[in-house]
Amino acid sequence: MVTKPDSNKARLLRHRRVRAKISGTAQRPRLNVFRSAKHIYAQIIDDVKGVTLVSASSMDKDFEGFGGNKEAAKKVGMAIGKKAVDAGITEVVFDRSGYIYHGRIKELADGARESGLKF
Repeated sequence: MVTKPDSNKARLLRHRRVRAKISGTAQRPRLNVFRSAKHIYAQIIDDVKGVTLVSASSMDKDFEGFGGNKEAAKKVGMAIGKKAVDAGITEVVFDRSGYIYHGRIKELADGARESGLKF
């Protein structure tokens, strides 16, 4: 019998390995991304204080359209970038949460960069 490896378990292992090395500070908080089949979420976190500074997702009330495609990821990236710049945050550490930097994750990052975030 062939056993298929659990891709989410492998992603969580990658996520833990990366999180051991990166951390968000007040000067350079962490931009965390989570994607599900239907939606995408992003938050900017100060790990020293343990607080979320800014968040955006495809579940927000002002978001229109389907949240599980690249266009939605780009909109969420632009929204998080705009909220961060308004809050005085210009530089972040990008935490892709173990996902491959491709598709929706890449679009979210590009949208955040277009809005003025540097990483």
